[in-house]
Amino acid sequence: MYFNDQTIVFHDGEWKKAKDATTGLYNQTMHYGNGVFEGIRAYKSTVGFNVFKAHEHYERLHRSAQMMHIKLDYSVEELVSITYDLIERNDFADAYIRPLVYLGANMSLQPVDETHLFICAWKWAKYLGDDPIKAKISSYRRIHPASQHVEAKVVGHYTNSILATTEAKRAGFNEAILLDHNGFVSEGSGANIFLEKDGELFTPNRGNILPGITRATVLDLCKELGIRVTEKPITQQQLMEADAAFFAGTAVEIASISQVDDKIFPLAYEDSLAHGLYEMYRQKVLFNDLQNQTII
Repeated sequence: MYFNDQTIVFHDGEWKKAKDATTGLYNQTMHYGNGVFEGIRAYKSTVGFNVFKAHEHYERLHRSAQMMHIKLDYSVEELVSITYDLIERNDFADAYIRPLVYLGANMSLQPVDETHLFICAWKWAKYLGDDPIKAKISSYRRIHPASQHVEAKVVGHYTNSILATTEAKRAGFNEAILLDHNGFVSEGSGANIFLEKDGELFTPNRGNILPGITRATVLDLCKELGIRVTEKPITQQQLMEADAAFFAGTAVEIASISQVDDKIFPLAYEDSLAHGLYEMYRQKVLFNDLQNQTII
């Protein structure tokens, strides 16, 4: 699904066939989850392709690495250049890109000097599909900000997401919504959440969420469109009383939520703010990096 015999990846400074890229079984990332990564998308355009907000993603990768005491020797510009090269070498246009910084062999619970960089890409449709989503409030809470750096995109954090998603799917839903340690709405298992009420949007404020690149894009789009957005703690009751809701994330893009638990939102996707935002988002992803990167 993710690669074939011809797939090219970038691994520790070299271009390799994916089937030939290997790593040691004693690395700290595998045993303890201490590694950082990103999820980025490239989109086909009329003049080639664009890696959407590549600079912002790699700036976040650097911040995540710094918070986790991980050395990352590649600059943002180098990482962007490698990513464009990766897409071209694989003859992709639309693609999902996964940079991973993982650590060397170490069984102790302390920072590791040896670091590795792996960047791959594959063709991947919208993670949650195109149809409106049924979501379930998870019994699992979002990780506590006093126990982890919740604003870092850390490998080990996603065990929390796996538990929440598995629970939701086993109950017949498409996705989970996690609450934070105070019981406020936090985010989906891999995407931020917005709710619509009386023509306005509301989204959880920073502090207990991963502040997504797509979330920031939605906030920018709302400024352009004159849509009022409030970032604040959101209760379960406020979520249930919303007119509509949607997820926003690189993998899911903008995905309408039709139902949370037994509550069906009254506003259809076509009549919601999410519909117009998604149409504008699709235009934005084709041209975002023109000022920073030559489109290939």
